[in-house]
Amino acid sequence: MELPALTFEMMAVLAVLSFTIFLFVSEIVRIDLAAMIILVLLGGLSYLPGLGNLADVPNLFTGFSSNAVMSIIAVMIIGAGLDKTGLMSKVAGLILKRGGTTEARIIPIVSGVVGIISSFMQNVGAAALFLPVISRISARTNIAMSRLLMPMGFCAILGGTITMVGSSPLILLNDLILTTNDTLPADQQMAPFGLFSVTPVGLMLVLTGILYFVLFGRWVLPSQRERGEDASSARSMQSFIEDTYGLRADIFEVRVPEGSIIIGQTLADLMVAHHMYILGTSYRGHKVIAPMADTTIQAPARLAVLGLRRVVQEEFADPYGLEILPQLDVFSDDFAATQSGVAEVVIPPGSAVIGQTPIELRLRQTHGLSLLAIHRGEETLSHVETEDHAATHIGQVPLQAGDTAVVHVQWDRLTRLKSNRDFVVVTSDFPQEELRPHKVAWAVAFFALSLGLILLTDTRLSLCLLTGAVGMVLSRVLSIDEAYEAVSWSTVFLLASLIPLGQAVQHTGTADWIAAHILDLLDGWPLWALQAGLAILATAFTLVMSNVGATVLLVPLAISIAISAGGDPAVFALTVAISTSNSFLIPTHQVNALIMGPAGYRVIDFIRSGGIMTILFLIVSMTGLTLFF
Repeated sequence: MELPALTFEMMAVLAVLSFTIFLFVSEIVRIDLAAMIILVLLGGLSYLPGLGNLADVPNLFTGFSSNAVMSIIAVMIIGAGLDKTGLMSKVAGLILKRGGTTEARIIPIVSGVVGIISSFMQNVGAAALFLPVISRISARTNIAMSRLLMPMGFCAILGGTITMVGSSPLILLNDLILTTNDTLPADQQMAPFGLFSVTPVGLMLVLTGILYFVLFGRWVLPSQRERGEDASSARSMQSFIEDTYGLRADIFEVRVPEGSIIIGQTLADLMVAHHMYILGTSYRGHKVIAPMADTTIQAPARLAVLGLRRVVQEEFADPYGLEILPQLDVFSDDFAATQSGVAEVVIPPGSAVIGQTPIELRLRQTHGLSLLAIHRGEETLSHVETEDHAATHIGQVPLQAGDTAVVHVQWDRLTRLKSNRDFVVVTSDFPQEELRPHKVAWAVAFFALSLGLILLTDTRLSLCLLTGAVGMVLSRVLSIDEAYEAVSWSTVFLLASLIPLGQAVQHTGTADWIAAHILDLLDGWPLWALQAGLAILATAFTLVMSNVGATVLLVPLAISIAISAGGDPAVFALTVAISTSNSFLIPTHQVNALIMGPAGYRVIDFIRSGGIMTILFLIVSMTGLTLFF
């Protein structure tokens, strides 16, 4: 084989590649800024003599309008729309209900589901849709997102190998095979692969990813808390309230059986008599949060009770034959840290509520406020008995100017209360989002429309997804400003800025030069070693250029090598197409770039966790290809 000569442009590209890797690994600057530096550097170098082909300067910024980047923007908006309706919170609740609240049980469920979904849609889309789910699960379980997002993201990438439509390289493979067939004699023609031809290998890879994180996650996953987590702020606020007012009570779910002697009694009677607070009721599927105090108990029912466990158990549950569930079930969504919590509301001078009692104001019915305490001067009044305060019937205490009402409230109701001049909401550290459950049908309809266009038509992926994103805005599931806020612009700039580098590697002949020299080293090796060498080469190429570019470049070379060495050219080509999904070492893959910001990952986190995953991918994929092909 005649080896291509190393040109000045190739040396410049290799230098830029080395500088890129240095910036990523050293993290002297943020990774998205590092990508923009590389973009500017490529553009500037292209004006120097002899480097005119380094970058296509007139099209230097077309990465921002590329199919991949526009698809990511659209899928982020679609995911935000589904989350805005509360649908993703329900999915998170279902996962927690089935899988518990530990990493060892949550990771297999989430990763397995995302892996299967990504086998039929772009893996970055599957990962983006589950970002809000992971956020909700993290908030409810106090497990850092950095412990959950990487397993989910890696399995989304692995899931793309389950079917021939799961990733761009596999979609492209059959076209490359048919094109190559035109140049081959009849006895060397290759048959295209069927939709599920790669399924056994893909399932082996997904299972490997799940087992890897379940068995070794405690050592390879970063443990730091991610930036900007609303739930953490909510929990910190609740701790402050507890320390300040002594309200160290918990929420329990109590089952009221048929025939209970409390049937027919009102909530007010029970709360005053037993020094606790009933925050919610559920009877035959009808659930009410912050119910009216004169609501009567029916059975079979569930009650959400706030109080000291000792008091609730000894003075309420045991005497009446009620059962305290080990964890929230029916009310798990409603009283999660992302949905509700304890807050402070001050009565300002001139407020219309001054002189009236909470019972007269019907705070629960009107504003959704479950009053836990009134702080007045140096005194705290509460009918929830705590370790520091005796119980008081605060519902009958007239409110005064300057009173601080300590309330348990749904965050969306507290957000609306901020516009009421009769109250001053002191608490600011809470998720100030307004859910729109009445829009769930629209959100699901436009998500289904996008998915249908992807699976059933040949419409460009970005257009399919953008159709759903625009539909979310037009149907007012999201406002246009909320759609903009849903986009992780650091991810967009990271990917768009790196696209010209991949093009430079390919267009200057640098990729050909690297491939030719490596393949020359493999000349004369046994078939299995040649196949493994191609897998390693494809893995290396996909880290510095697009997986599609690596596939287009290496598949023809793989076919030529297989024919020359007497191997199966279709299997060698499939090896390349599968191996271009082996992209875990650095956050250049779209999925890795997507999860990096929300989880607060650093490049070193990917190197540590992704390094082992890269080796496992090579071993398992080669084993699977040997067994099934």
